[in-house]
Amino acid sequence: MSGEANEIPLFPLHTVLFPGGPLTLRLFEPRYLDMVSRCLRDDSGFGVALIRQGGEVGEAAETHNIGMLVRITYWERRPDKLLGITVRGERRFRILSTRVMPDQLVMAEVSWLPAAESAPVPSRFAPLAELLHGIIDQLDHPYITLPRHFDDAAWVAGRLAEILPLALSRKQRLLESDDSYWRLSEIQNAIASGAS
Repeated sequence: MSGEANEIPLFPLHTVLFPGGPLTLRLFEPRYLDMVSRCLRDDSGFGVALIRQGGEVGEAAETHNIGMLVRITYWERRPDKLLGITVRGERRFRILSTRVMPDQLVMAEVSWLPAAESAPVPSRFAPLAELLHGIIDQLDHPYITLPRHFDDAAWVAGRLAEILPLALSRKQRLLESDDSYWRLSEIQNAIASGAS
């Protein structure tokens, strides 16, 4: 299915999400409330992409070209009158083109990128899986209900990239690669050097 083009609504954010990763959002802008209503009604997803220029609120922001298709796994009306949703990353995409709707919602023509192959965590990266195990068990929603796959290199790399305080530019580079071992190596190097 790689290479097939589809149009999806895009939610530009100051965050990077990986396949299988959870994210909670609080929504108040009409464009995103309408988008979520359509996604729930049609059982469809939307894209999340890291902002390159602009903000999360107001005029449409410019994003990086590689992002993540997400599905809504939970929603609620919050006491503060905002809509709270939890999404989970499904698959990476490349943005081919965008158009901005009158309400400033960005629609993106995307092609799907191949998923990282499921592969075991090599012994040289076992300390990273152990580190993740120690961290993730202490996290609350949305990680508390997340299925655990500490033996899967792509899953371990994705969760560490989401959770660790790495620079967004580094997280984006990790997302752009489909090589789980390279991702783990980069994360290991960042931890060893104390870099973000």
